[in-house]
Amino acid sequence: MPRSKIHLYLMPGMAANPSIFDGIKLPPETFTLHRLEWFVPDKGMSLADYAKKMVVQVQHENPVLLGVSFGGLLVQEMAQHIKVRKTIVVSAVKHQHELPKKMLFAKYTKAHKLLPTGLVNNVELLARYAFGERATKRLDLYETYLSVRDKRYIDWAIDNIVNWYPPAPVPNLVHIHGDKDAVFPIEKIKDCITVKNGTHTMIIHRARWFNEHLPAIILEEGSSI
Repeated sequence: MPRSKIHLYLMPGMAANPSIFDGIKLPPETFTLHRLEWFVPDKGMSLADYAKKMVVQVQHENPVLLGVSFGGLLVQEMAQHIKVRKTIVVSAVKHQHELPKKMLFAKYTKAHKLLPTGLVNNVELLARYAFGERATKRLDLYETYLSVRDKRYIDWAIDNIVNWYPPAPVPNLVHIHGDKDAVFPIEKIKDCITVKNGTHTMIIHRARWFNEHLPAIILEEGSSI
């Protein structure tokens, strides 16, 4: 009797659309990929409540959740509400202590409230918020990937990253992180699978690494860090 397929739900990073996963190709006889998309939160909505609303889109039992950057924080929240086979966070953090000093500074000074998020249609500025990179050399690329440009969403996302406190420990959590990540520097990250020369956008630019390694990471029983 054939083994049932593993359903992998993919959550992009802040302001990004699911096209960041275009390069991810896993064996179709084993895996089925599902792409999740950001929606604009209701006024005053917490990240936990957002996660409850997002899990409604997860239509399969015991799935694998994979989230990139801010999406990595969200899938950890989602895993509080449904049974999952594994939760994979990429280019993200697992705890507030892994946030860089500038974000911790913003938390206590509210400096992030002063960011010019009304200029979210400026793609170069949005790329710096979302990817920690200047977009001048790849402006067309970022025009494609960064399509969630609602000011309320951006304000909400930045505030939730800066003020995030992890929920209860997530079982079977795997953290994949690049050693050249400019948003969440590797020096602050504990217990992760390190991708050499991986940047914050490695899900796009190092898709081959993920295609080679994700199947084993997902199938390994009981892996947790």
